[in-house]
Amino acid sequence: MTKQLSTRLLAFAFLALGVFSLAGCAGRSIDRIVADPTRYGDKEVKVSGRVADSYSLMDRGIYRLEDKTGELWVVSSRGVPRSGERVDVKGTVRQGFNLGIFGGRIPLPSTIADGLVLVESSHDVR
Repeated sequence: MTKQLSTRLLAFAFLALGVFSLAGCAGRSIDRIVADPTRYGDKEVKVSGRVADSYSLMDRGIYRLEDKTGELWVVSSRGVPRSGERVDVKGTVRQGFNLGIFGGRIPLPSTIADGLVLVESSHDVR
């Protein structure tokens, strides 16, 4: 193999690796996550939307994130954004999540009552 060809193959391999690594954390619509939670379970995803409700106790909290396709509850250990704010959230999809103190005090929709949440690793207010 010529040196020029092997350089091109190496460059292509790095490009393909970069594209595939970015695809794992690409933005998802909420309805895709809710419709197929086993596909996204224990994987990091990025979603964007508007905070419909938020509840916090000390530095922990939960908030309901809505996009045009649905809603998903987000669990945070870094504080929560205010209701009405638009945010980009990165986190891990979890099923069977125990909300502890929040579970009995807030009327929760079926998705969170079944334990489907996004455990936030970061959020950015837009």
